[in-house]
Amino acid sequence: MKNKTIKLILAALPLSFFICALSQQSADYYLFKWVNEPNEKAFKILLPQKWITDGGIFRINPTSGGGAANALEAKLDFSMKSDAEGTVMMRWYPDMFYFDSRYSPAGQIGLFPSGSNYQGMTVIPLMPPDMFILQIVLHYAHPGVSNISVTERKNLSELANAVQNEDKLLAGMGFKYQAALITVNYVEGGKVFEEKFVSVVMNLGQAGAGMWKNRYTLSIRAPKGELKTYVPVFSAIGNSLTINHQWLAGEIKGQLERAGIYIKTMAEINRISNEINQNRQKNNAIIQYDMYLNLTGQEEYVNPFTNETETGTNRWNHRWSGNNDIVIYTDDPNFDPNRVPELNNFEFKRSSVKKR
Repeated sequence: MKNKTIKLILAALPLSFFICALSQQSADYYLFKWVNEPNEKAFKILLPQKWITDGGIFRINPTSGGGAANALEAKLDFSMKSDAEGTVMMRWYPDMFYFDSRYSPAGQIGLFPSGSNYQGMTVIPLMPPDMFILQIVLHYAHPGVSNISVTERKNLSELANAVQNEDKLLAGMGFKYQAALITVNYVEGGKVFEEKFVSVVMNLGQAGAGMWKNRYTLSIRAPKGELKTYVPVFSAIGNSLTINHQWLAGEIKGQLERAGIYIKTMAEINRISNEINQNRQKNNAIIQYDMYLNLTGQEEYVNPFTNETETGTNRWNHRWSGNNDIVIYTDDPNFDPNRVPELNNFEFKRSSVKKR
């Protein structure tokens, strides 16, 4: 039960640690807003004030989807964009089960060719993560792109090991994990973009009889030559991710019920919920290190209006919270948003670091 939950939630979490830009209101401060996941209010994140989102949590019907393999857990396909075209964009891709029919008796006699459906899974030969990114994810995200060139290819063994350790209940079943980072340039809509992709491939081995799954699949992009300029903001946005624990408890319960093994014990649900932050911080620290060596760390802040603890970046020295779901970061010790004419319809207070 623990494994099912953490796999679901962490599928989204590491992605949250990558975002590409923010709205800079002046040279002295940076303005963000809280945005809820739109479909089920599964989480909230801080986004640059003028950014837009697309997608969110979705669910697969086992009848129309051809089987139950991908119907047990909620899926997340979520984009955060600087504009409708996604000039600067971050995207979290859904974890999906696939089926390599070469490992099944039916496949060995010619049934279930590549591209067909088996129990709700697309039949695709098992791929290492770099190939999965280039052959599947890139074209799913950007159909029709041209002039694709790979500028970086990196094995993320620490991330693969972290995900394997996360799946402790499966440690003895022969599951194997690989992770990779790929950086590509390509042309889309007449513009040249640079995009970084990360993905983990989990091979269920003999126990899965050909089943495999992508995990932690995400990308960030910007016009070529501009991606590095947004690095200081990646941490600010990603570290803000806040799970709706009421949604989480319901999702755990629903997964167990759909799997036919629901046990009425909220204690187990609460235990799993309490472990999420520890797993999130461990795995995301690895991703941050491998993808962005210059990413800054994080702090726990106290919201002065709600007294809730909020995780945020320590990239800037000062953090202000508003009574209007706005958060402001600045390095200027004399800056006071209450004195900014454009913001004087709201009240702001300093958000201090939580005492340990």
